[in-house]
Amino acid sequence: MCGIVGISATVNVNQLLFDALTVLQHRGQDAAGMVTLENNRFFLRKENGLVKDVFRTRNMAHLRGKSGIAHVRYPTAGTSSAAEAQPFYVNSPYGIALAHNGNLTNADVIKDALFSSDLRHINTHSDSEILLNVFAHELSKNCGHSLKPHDIFLALKGVYDRCEGGYAVVAMVNGHGLLGFRDPYGIRPLVFGKRIMPEGIEYMVASESAALDALGFERIRDVAPGEAVYIDEQGVLHTFQCVEGKKYPCMFEYVYLARPDSIIDGISVYQSRLRMGQTLANKILRDWPEHDIDVVMPIPDTSRNSALELATRLGLPYREGFVKNRYIGRTFIMPGQTVRKKSVKQKLNAISQEFSGKNVLLVDDSIVRGTTSGQIVDMAREAGARKVYFCSAAPAIRYPNVYGIDMPTSNELIAFGHTEAEIERQINADKLIYQDIDDLKKAVSSLQPEIEDFDCSVFDGKYIAGEINQNYLDNLAKQRGHDSHEDGYGDTQIDIHNVDEVH
Repeated sequence: MCGIVGISATVNVNQLLFDALTVLQHRGQDAAGMVTLENNRFFLRKENGLVKDVFRTRNMAHLRGKSGIAHVRYPTAGTSSAAEAQPFYVNSPYGIALAHNGNLTNADVIKDALFSSDLRHINTHSDSEILLNVFAHELSKNCGHSLKPHDIFLALKGVYDRCEGGYAVVAMVNGHGLLGFRDPYGIRPLVFGKRIMPEGIEYMVASESAALDALGFERIRDVAPGEAVYIDEQGVLHTFQCVEGKKYPCMFEYVYLARPDSIIDGISVYQSRLRMGQTLANKILRDWPEHDIDVVMPIPDTSRNSALELATRLGLPYREGFVKNRYIGRTFIMPGQTVRKKSVKQKLNAISQEFSGKNVLLVDDSIVRGTTSGQIVDMAREAGARKVYFCSAAPAIRYPNVYGIDMPTSNELIAFGHTEAEIERQINADKLIYQDIDDLKKAVSSLQPEIEDFDCSVFDGKYIAGEINQNYLDNLAKQRGHDSHEDGYGDTQIDIHNVDEVH
């Protein structure tokens, strides 16, 4: 769940990239990075931390150029080291910088081939660096001074042939242009837009349309699965369908990850969450018509849209029972369970008057590990609730995610191997209500009938990209446990043109 952006502008691009990253900050709070290009020289700044802390005035002054790419990260593969922060860079051919959201499921196989056959060395544990080197190797096959858009797209065909998984990518080829491309299933989101300035047309490629809106770019459309968009140095847009694709967008983007003001694959995230609330209300009316719920409360912030629509459909009061401390990060993407447990009471505080003597229905977007859910139920009881019911806008999450979301091990998931009744007892709720997966799919697809299905692997265990088996999942869990003990490095700010300065 990283955030990526690439901009081809008519003015210095550093402030535009910074502003876009702040809009995408919810997609990654672990690290941030930016590469700009001026006079055939790349300039890089990347470090662990939030966008506002990584890019100070002194850093921005060095990030010169009218085109650039940027990234916010939280780790799903690799370590939390600043050396693993993106973008990455290689100097041959031409000089290429790349940033990536997602996960390559065959990264280990590709890495071995890069070393043995392609004679390329990987310096980090990141699959983003692997993807960069695959692209660089494929591009070197058509290396020449007059690199044409066709050559770029031909190289990408080689990337698609070799890389499996879910991924969305932005990259720059020194002296040639900016590009973005998306995996053949469209699992990870990518959208592009333009704005017309007195000096010419500017283009932007980003993870979410909210970033385009914030900077005044008009959304053109989503990058199609298996498609690439390329803006050359003259500012001309080229698009090409590199391989045949079919949309299976990640359902968890609509449930939790994306901002509500974004549109992903033609579907309003806000509207999809309203529909989730409607279908949940319908389920309660169908399966529990004699309920004794007094009030509906969201667990802020992502569940607000669903909770409000659910309350409206049930004809019940909607109340804000929890106040959120906005200076505490998302517990879902915190690196360790100990930190996650500690943060809940720092993050939320209950308003006791709203709970006292009432049967309360708490609505959350999803239940992942369950630790937070249990603590919130306890907080509601401590605030005076007579009964506490818990409702999830998503179905039970029983399987790990392998396409770029931090759900890599089954044992961390409260629903894995447990019935709903058992989960209900574990979180200490008087009743637990999950969204049905078919209802969820219908709720979201009703907003865009052209999309026939979604990546719902965390709910149903069906992995559409890559050869995912139990051995793969076991190895991923072991690797994650090993990587969590890696140490970080210092910050990185270099003029990449002089590669001898890179250590």
